[in-house]
Amino acid sequence: MRYTRTHIAALAYELAPHVVTSDEIEQRLAPVYRALRLQPGQLYALTGIRERRWWNPGERMADAATRAGRRALDAAGIDAADLGMVIYAGVCRDNLEPATACAAAEALGVRGSAEVYDVSNACLGVINGMVHIANAIELGHIRAGLVFSAESSRQIMELTINRMLRHPDMQTFKMSLATMTGGSGAAAVVLTEASLSPDGHALLGGVIRTDPRYHRLCRWGPDTGIPASGPMVMQTDAAAVLEHGVALGVETYREFVRELGWENGEEKPLHGNAGRQDLARSLTRSSVSADAAAVPTAEIEGDGAVITHVDCSTSSQRAEIAHRDEVKSASGPDKVVCHQVGAGHRVAVLQALEIPIERDFSTFEYLGNIGTVSLPLTAAVADERRFLRRGDRVGLLGIGSGLNCLCLGVRW
Repeated sequence: MRYTRTHIAALAYELAPHVVTSDEIEQRLAPVYRALRLQPGQLYALTGIRERRWWNPGERMADAATRAGRRALDAAGIDAADLGMVIYAGVCRDNLEPATACAAAEALGVRGSAEVYDVSNACLGVINGMVHIANAIELGHIRAGLVFSAESSRQIMELTINRMLRHPDMQTFKMSLATMTGGSGAAAVVLTEASLSPDGHALLGGVIRTDPRYHRLCRWGPDTGIPASGPMVMQTDAAAVLEHGVALGVETYREFVRELGWENGEEKPLHGNAGRQDLARSLTRSSVSADAAAVPTAEIEGDGAVITHVDCSTSSQRAEIAHRDEVKSASGPDKVVCHQVGAGHRVAVLQALEIPIERDFSTFEYLGNIGTVSLPLTAAVADERRFLRRGDRVGLLGIGSGLNCLCLGVRW
């Protein structure tokens, strides 16, 4: 698929206020570790995730998505009344019916002929929503649309920890490990007809591939299905998801590069790490303090429950990029932003796609896997930190359980 009339006008995000470290989770899992004779530090060693975020108990996903959506609309200079499409794309929803998008649309002031609905497709939801909006813009049906999402890992992690304590065996540990990577947050993307955001980022097109033979590898829902009569359960065969996901990703990425004509890249400098500071400093526990003076690299709103800007570089990224001022982009995108899963997934995917690691920006070490929110949030942070520069060919590389893969190309 190719686009010629669609721009990304703005991306925005919001982080959940409570930092939960991997060390804290392991302290709660101490009886399991003793039973399995595991040493502390396994969560970080296996995932590369130091901490993740939780919302306050009872946080509604529509409220969190609304805050991110309002921020994106303000940045884009688009009035909610001008939106022709509003899509909520989270795995986490407030109700089965009505659409969570409806509550958020009301809060934003959306009225009239706008299409308002939910899209659900595991971690691909937001970029699926971007395709919906771009298709409508290209057809001339609408001139502007908003896709937003919010995810919450608190409930499912609490339930999973309790289940692991009841069943301290290696099989339960392996099938629950991916759940421990979950984070919480919200993100929003505004897309418009190009003339409404001439300084926006041109959405060029993309490629979708699917392999539903592997839809059983990751499951999140009531263990009795719908209608629910049992507790929520999340189980993931992480090794199988990685194996088959990487294979599908390679197939999708190769076709993506061909579709956008990026097989023979130009010699182009990568702009390195300009404007970025240490994530470990800006995402410390003090980041959620009400004392804004204690947070030199973050902006705090209100009582400190909302962090609007966050630095997501890592020490490894800084070291890798510092000695590579320029690289020759032989093929493919100049920069990539991938779905955020963990360190092993990142290395496996980039190696399989033959993408140098310095072209990739990641946030999982301090934010975890926030499902549908991860990719757009990471792109927004990469833009804030000037990792993404005007003119860069950027690949947004998404994959979700099912298995489904979607790659989008953007001229930044």
